[in-house]
Amino acid sequence: MEQLVAAGTQFMREVNAAAILRRLRAETSMSVSALAKAVGLSRQAVTRSLNALAEEGLVEFGSLDRDSNRAGRPAQLVRFRAEAGHVLGLSISPQDVRVAVADLAGAVTAADAVQLGAGPSGEQVVETLLATVDRTLRATGITTGDLWFASVGTPGIVDPAAGVIKLIPSMPGLAGDVLLRRLKETLGCPIYLDNDVKLATQGERWRDAERREDSLVMVHWGERVGAGIVLNGELYRGASNDAGDVGFLDLFTGGESTGPSASRHPHGLGPFEDRVGGEEIVRQAKAAAGRAGDDAFLARIEAAGELAFEAVLDAVVDGRPAALEAIDVVARRFAKGIAVIRAILNPRLVVIGGPLTRCGETLLAALRRHLSGEPLDQPALEVSTLQEDAVVHGALLHSLDEIERTRFGLVRTGRHEGR
Repeated sequence: MEQLVAAGTQFMREVNAAAILRRLRAETSMSVSALAKAVGLSRQAVTRSLNALAEEGLVEFGSLDRDSNRAGRPAQLVRFRAEAGHVLGLSISPQDVRVAVADLAGAVTAADAVQLGAGPSGEQVVETLLATVDRTLRATGITTGDLWFASVGTPGIVDPAAGVIKLIPSMPGLAGDVLLRRLKETLGCPIYLDNDVKLATQGERWRDAERREDSLVMVHWGERVGAGIVLNGELYRGASNDAGDVGFLDLFTGGESTGPSASRHPHGLGPFEDRVGGEEIVRQAKAAAGRAGDDAFLARIEAAGELAFEAVLDAVVDGRPAALEAIDVVARRFAKGIAVIRAILNPRLVVIGGPLTRCGETLLAALRRHLSGEPLDQPALEVSTLQEDAVVHGALLHSLDEIERTRFGLVRTGRHEGR
């Protein structure tokens, strides 16, 4: 995209400063002359903007470029001060909370994750998150005053504009605006709240250059099932910000039906996730173990209690026949969902995220086998490279994008407008 630059008025100088800053953030350091050439401005105009940015604490002039081949005096280098501020990426799931801190260049300086106990209340989740944030910040030596923006991803249907979680069956105590209010009170910086899968989709594309497809679907597959959709290079949200709630697909009415109806399910599972989610995988593993007479595996699942799902996934990785049989059963059903996604959206790539990523190529091979008979060519299938950290990286990206839009979009180069 052509860089927007201008010269002549205070507003135009701010536009120029923003253009210079965007370019400088992409480089380790540059000389003034090289920067002027890159943005298409005179050296004098660039110098004026750099001096203003230095007063803002966003850039600094460094050493001379003694490695340059140019004749005469070495050019002075200038760099973007990524350490001038920090952003937070936060993730909440029924299993854990995750926190990551990054500088203004997106480099992660500290991260932490804390497992949640069984069935925590909304207040307990918030307190655990805040304690984890405090511990992570202290590890970096920064304070809440150094935070410029924070973004958080949660399960459920979220209204980002209102900062409200409208529906979160897996963690009902977080419904409403309690999370946003507590974070604002504690952090004192702007807070953004969004659906976890949508943020995970953005994080996956950001951190993995090979995933920057203009057409992909990332499916979170675990206890629940949801998807993030990218069309023409942009995240598609739908009219109510809940496009991709594939867990509510009902593909087996009148056909294969194995679990309780969604309307009666104690956790509010949708029809599709009721047949492919974590609870069903555990049920299938128990049934397969019973048929095979694998009493040791059956006892292991029973002893795991609320961690039975994780025990089955571990068994898949270990190659336990009953666990592999269970995965194959749900993969056959899950393939029907992929076929629907393909028929409607025709994405180039489907990325599997969430707990099922642990099954790796075993899972992908099963899905490809069950999709092989579909009449339409199917998209490429891969597992998430970020796995459990995809949400926090997507949250970091959103925080940086908001800083780009609100603080770097027009950088103040004068003492006007209340400054």
